[in-house]
Amino acid sequence: MNLNYKFKIKKKVRDILLISIISLIVLLVLSFFSLFIGSSSMSFNDAFLAIFNIGDKANINIIYNIRLPRILTSLLIGAALSLSGLILQSILNNPMASPSTLGTTNASVLGANLAIIILSGGNIISVTFNYLNSYLISFCSFIFSFLGLLFILLLSKIKHFKSETMILIGISLSSLFQAVTTLLQYFANDISLSSAIYWSFGNLSRTSYKEIIIIFIPLVISTIIFQLFYKRLNAISFGDEFAFTSGVNVERTKFFFLLLCSIITSLSICFVGIIGFIGLIAPHIVKKIIGHNHKYTIPLSLIFGALILLISDDLARVILNGFSLPVGAITSILGAPFFLYLILSENRRKKNA
Repeated sequence: MNLNYKFKIKKKVRDILLISIISLIVLLVLSFFSLFIGSSSMSFNDAFLAIFNIGDKANINIIYNIRLPRILTSLLIGAALSLSGLILQSILNNPMASPSTLGTTNASVLGANLAIIILSGGNIISVTFNYLNSYLISFCSFIFSFLGLLFILLLSKIKHFKSETMILIGISLSSLFQAVTTLLQYFANDISLSSAIYWSFGNLSRTSYKEIIIIFIPLVISTIIFQLFYKRLNAISFGDEFAFTSGVNVERTKFFFLLLCSIITSLSICFVGIIGFIGLIAPHIVKKIIGHNHKYTIPLSLIFGALILLISDDLARVILNGFSLPVGAITSILGAPFFLYLILSENRRKKNA
């Protein structure tokens, strides 16, 4: 019996490793072919030569300064939002927890609108952002999204709220942030309003290599920390009482992990705008495939989040030939039915319990 159990464990680990390798290969191949997708009239052969720094300088510039940063941004932000969603669902013990449902997204939009409409005084246009103003927008967006989630964390620590209550508070705050944003837009001039709406669409083409590094470093640090303490995450996902009896300082661990989630989520949203539902979809797909052990779900969630956002962005660029749709709209179209499915399946589970 013991030998049979060990054999099953080894087989499961091999299966997970195989799934991870295949997923990573698919991600790398798709990332390469994404270099050939864009609104430019560049041919496949010209793009292929430009990748190796051969050919027309304009084509090389498009590949390395437009398409490659966009692909890297989609990979990093997809991975960050997926990782954040996985951790939030585990420590809050709620399958519907994600950056979107905790109000982080709408808080970020409010901060950006404040910068665009009030602080910038309508001096930016809807398509090309002034360098200084773009960082002001990103900074305000980051501060608001970070403080919004931090407020929920502090409130839950003081009042000892349950996970369900935290989700409800997040949804309430999200509505409040959206209402204030609407009021700001109502009194904005036409230029500021168009800029604010354009920012909120979700656009992966806004980042340069500097922003990519800013997102990359906290994501790597957070991933290493989560991976090192995966046993604590496993214990917390079984409930606070089980984690406490396993020797985990539940409150301190939850607060620290939620803080890390708020940082990587805020940094992701502040540069590109609203990218909804990635933090909800990717972790659930991973858990359906390989189970709930964070030793394996953490790295695979990174891959799946990056893969889903990359596919969404590719779709956004090819659906209308020569015109790029907002990637945030594509992820929302994919995510809204999935969110409805989660609600219905959760209600069914409670009835059967």
